[in-house]
Amino acid sequence: MSPIKSVLVHIDASERSAVRMRFARDLAVRHDAVVTAMFATYPCMIPLPYSFSDGFAPALMMRERDSALRAQARALFEREGQAMGWTEAVDAPPVAAFVDQALYADLLILGQADPAGSATGDVPSDFVESVLIASGKPAIVLPHAGLVGPVGKRVLIAWKPVPEAARALTAALPLIRSAAEVHLLAADGSASGAIELFLRRHGVETIFHPAPAAVSAGAAGEALLVLAAAVGADLLVMGCYGHSRARELVLGGASRTVLRSMAVPVLMAH
Repeated sequence: MSPIKSVLVHIDASERSAVRMRFARDLAVRHDAVVTAMFATYPCMIPLPYSFSDGFAPALMMRERDSALRAQARALFEREGQAMGWTEAVDAPPVAAFVDQALYADLLILGQADPAGSATGDVPSDFVESVLIASGKPAIVLPHAGLVGPVGKRVLIAWKPVPEAARALTAALPLIRSAAEVHLLAADGSASGAIELFLRRHGVETIFHPAPAAVSAGAAGEALLVLAAAVGADLLVMGCYGHSRARELVLGGASRTVLRSMAVPVLMAH
């Protein structure tokens, strides 16, 4: 039996939400899981100048725009959300609302921040990392562009002997047990034997890749993405390293680099 039984997918009013819902639906079919789509954005602000003489017009415009975006997201859900449940953030910041719902899911499906932005509502640029760190739940983050197919045929595991990487790997096991190839990059070479043995006990044989010589965390993230492309990985598995402190999110260099530049789905856990 697969431990993936409940999946929560984040949606907004962008067409990329359709990609996330299709991915979540296909994953759920493979693992006999239930999917819930959650619409969570900040109320949008209309970027138009106005004066106090305008009265309530700007507020009314913003409410109407929010209603239009919700309707747009709902239309996407009606088109792509077959057999899914629907929920939405009501009068709550999107991160907090999504985290509350994430506590009851085995796996989250999130979208990489689009550097070009969008006109489909306000999702914080650090939404993915904030949800990962606040919820403690594993998530598959999908790239903001390009095609996304099923994952788990060729997998790259970025291993460090730390809890974040262990949680990500445990969450990924249902996805990689039937993989054709599993590649392993161990940051601590001395720990590679232990993690290879752990995976072998789960029926997973690995192709080992030595970690690059001492490099910065950002360069390590870049090297990881280069290797993922070189081996044709359809899924990268890694820990998300960082923490929150007094209204500031501090993210590790490798995590930040991967989340910014990824072109392949990434399964992360904090």
